[in-house]
Amino acid sequence: MPVSSIRPHPLQAALVLALGLLVGCNRDAPQSGPGVNPPAQAAPAAAQPETEQPVTLKDSIETTPAYIIGISYPQAASKYPPLARALHDYAEASRARLMQAVDGLHGAKPEAPFDLSLPFTTLVETPRVVVVGVDGTSYTGGEHGTPLVERFVWLPQMQQMLAAEQLIPQARDWKPVSDYVRDQLMTQLSQQLDEDEVPPEQRAPKMRRGSAAISAGTAPEVRNFSRFEPVMNADGSIRSLRFVFPPQQVAPYEAGQQAVEVPASVLRPLVAQEYRELFRGE
Repeated sequence: MPVSSIRPHPLQAALVLALGLLVGCNRDAPQSGPGVNPPAQAAPAAAQPETEQPVTLKDSIETTPAYIIGISYPQAASKYPPLARALHDYAEASRARLMQAVDGLHGAKPEAPFDLSLPFTTLVETPRVVVVGVDGTSYTGGEHGTPLVERFVWLPQMQQMLAAEQLIPQARDWKPVSDYVRDQLMTQLSQQLDEDEVPPEQRAPKMRRGSAAISAGTAPEVRNFSRFEPVMNADGSIRSLRFVFPPQQVAPYEAGQQAVEVPASVLRPLVAQEYRELFRGE
């Protein structure tokens, strides 16, 4: 199955135009060491009670000498109140973390403005599955910023958000997923070293470091696979899940975001009974 190395997505055109003169693009946040998961972001929220008031999703741009914030939402998300709530809550939690860092400046002006960039985009919209993703960043000093990567899966007909722990509820069932993803990433690593024509004396150390990062970032634990996006068949069924790994989870920061598609044939026996009908292999 295909494995892809995905570089951080460009911002939505409107956001780029609005922020292009304001944000220095080559800065991002201190990370933990290679192969270590970035801190988990707020998980997609569970379905909200029907009586809860819907939120209004409004794009936001704020600029001050100390910080810059740019948040953009897809209009389609507003049609699904629990999904809109999940996006809004994630954005507000990210904003709160940035403002906490700003408060820590105690009025001093940073060398470069702190910034938060969150371009939410609709990845899938079908009668049974809606997916919104965000590939953003938060900069609060240092050489580079913290990637803010999340996926939100809404099932309109079932009226619920779908999180990884609901999809595959048995902890033991994450091992086949882990094994498949790990094999694909190891193959990708080997192919990349071939393409880069790495000398033999450097290849073995690079393989060892890469293997260690992959093993740590794909351990069979649900937290390592919390970011996923369904890949759809023409009939609206799911043919695979693309698991997304933020920079530094399974590869060095400079390697960027990684992703692996796991086919329905691997997933269907593992997913909870109520979701199996959503999957169909080619």
